[in-house]
This record gives sequence, structure tokens and C-alpha cells, in this order.
Amino acid sequence: MSAYGLSVFCLVYALAVASPGPGVAAVVARALGRGVSGAPAFIAGFLAGDLIWLTLAATGLALLAQTAHTVFVVVRYAGAAYLLYLAWRLWTTPAGALDVAQAPRRERPLQLFAGTLALTLGNPKTMVFFLAVLPTVVELKRLSVGGFLEIALVICCVLPAVLGAYAVFAARARARLSRPETVRWVQRGTGAVMAGAAVAVATR
Repeated sequence: MSAYGLSVFCLVYALAVASPGPGVAAVVARALGRGVSGAPAFIAGFLAGDLIWLTLAATGLALLAQTAHTVFVVVRYAGAAYLLYLAWRLWTTPAGALDVAQAPRRERPLQLFAGTLALTLGNPKTMVFFLAVLPTVVELKRLSVGGFLEIALVICCVLPAVLGAYAVFAARARARLSRPETVRWVQRGTGAVMAGAAVAVATR
């Protein structure tokens, strides 16, 4: 790809990743409730999902992805169920003054990765970008292996940077919480946001 074409894709993709959606809501809500613990595995699921969608679009399997309706409905509901699970955890976790020196209970990285991978594969926002927006930015029929790898590299750099920034800022906001009442409202508020994102994923 030309430097101009790659820079255009980088800008469009960064805006797409940064725009509000189920993925951003999940990252922010989890960082507010749990800090940055487990964030790499959590974000890696989003990254793997985007790379899978890129591969489908670049190899001409977009039509198959669009016609495999049942499979993607199942994946979409799995992602929505994972968000609801996270929302329930946030809502029911006992509130107390946050001690930032005390690390939160560790979660299994594989569980975090699989949950966000399912969420990304079933996320309508991600589908629209790779199946509808991407072909208007990149001429997929003429995309070489080198061009594909360049786009994949951009995705591997941009997505973790954008979502990681969201997680860090949310975790810093979390570190300022000291009153149990405030913590309770933050947990329930972020749980409600995550539940709303789950509903959005399931109903689109």
C-alpha cells in the first residue's frame, strides 16, 4: 500500500476504535471496577477479533460471513451474555473504599480473552467497519500480502493504544475514589453501562 493509503486507513480505523460502542464501554467499565489488572488479555480479545474480520474481508470471505447468519447470531449473543456477566459482577461486588495498593483478585487471562473475542466477532459496529467501511478505504481486490500485513500491523498498534488509553484514564479515575458510597455508585453505574452495551449488541 502507498503511504497515503495506509495513513488514511490508520486515521479512519483509529476514529472507529475510539468512537463509543460496546468495546469501549466494556474497557472503561471494567477499568473503573477492576483497574488495569487483566487489561492486556482483555484488549487482546478485541485485537484478535479485528484481525479475524480483516482476514475475512481481505480473502473474499465477507459474503460467507454475511450469509453465515446463525453462527454470527450465536457469537453475538455469547458476547452480549459476557457483557451481562461483567455487569452483574460489578453490580454485586461489595462496595468499599478502594485501596489502590491492594491488587484486585486476578482473573484468568484466557477467560478475559475469549469473552472479548466473542464480543468483537458479534459486534455490529465491527462488522459494519470491516464489511462496509473498509472496502471504501482499501481496494481489497488489489490488496497484496504485503499490504495486508501492513494493515494488520496498523491494527496491532492502533487498537491496543486507543483501548489501553481508555483503560488507563478510567483506572486513574478509579484510584481517586475513597468513599464506599461513591464506589458503590461507580460500580453500579458502570455495570448499568455495560448491561446497556450488552442489550445494544443483542438487539442490533
